[in-house]
Formats: sequence, C-alpha cells, structure tokens
Amino acid sequence: MDQRDLEYFHRLLSHMLEDAKQKGDSTIEELTDSNELFADPADRATAESDRSFTLRIRDRERRLIRKIQSALQRIEDGTYGVCEECGEDIGVARLKARPVTRLCINCKSKQEEDEHLRSE
Repeated sequence: MDQRDLEYFHRLLSHMLEDAKQKGDSTIEELTDSNELFADPADRATAESDRSFTLRIRDRERRLIRKIQSALQRIEDGTYGVCEECGEDIGVARLKARPVTRLCINCKSKQEEDEHLRSE
C-alpha cells in the first residue's frame, strides 16, 4: 500500500472515530435525559425496552471505537493492510468496504465458514 492510500485511510478512520464518539455522546445524553416516571406499566416496559436497545447500540459504538483506534495504531506501526492470519496484503477494495478489518477476504471467509460449521 502506498503512502497516499495510508493517508486516505488515516483520514477516513479519523472521521469515523469522531462520528462514533459524537454518537456515543448523544446516546449518553439521551439516557440521562430520559429519567421519566411512568404510571402505566406498559409505558414503563416500552421505555425500558428502548433503553436496553440504546445501551446495545452504545456497546456496539464502543467496540467500533476500539477497532478504529486499533486500525489507526496499525497505520502508525506500519502493519495496516496486512492480514493478521496469513500475512498477505488486504486489498484496497476490502479496506474501503471495512476499514477496520484485520483479515483479508480469503481468511475472513474461512473464519466465517469455520464458525458456521461449529454452530451446526
């Protein structure tokens, strides 16, 4: 991967990180603003369901932030774009589709196949 590609992915990942952090902050604000009391148990159940859903989204955002930070660190280390499984270069098209990926398409396909076989 050339320097221009690395700069592109660094900018892309930095923007993704900012977006994820902003979404996380707004999620926290939503949770702290929703301290309402409900007289109707159905309304309370709906609110709890919504809160649970929001917390699951927040957890996914938190994990994405860690993956983005890891990808940025790999750019700094010079290992970004190299498959952690086989050591081959990860295609630029795959990185554009999934900038935080650690595996080339062949190794990822094999991993998913193995997971599918284990779940049967």
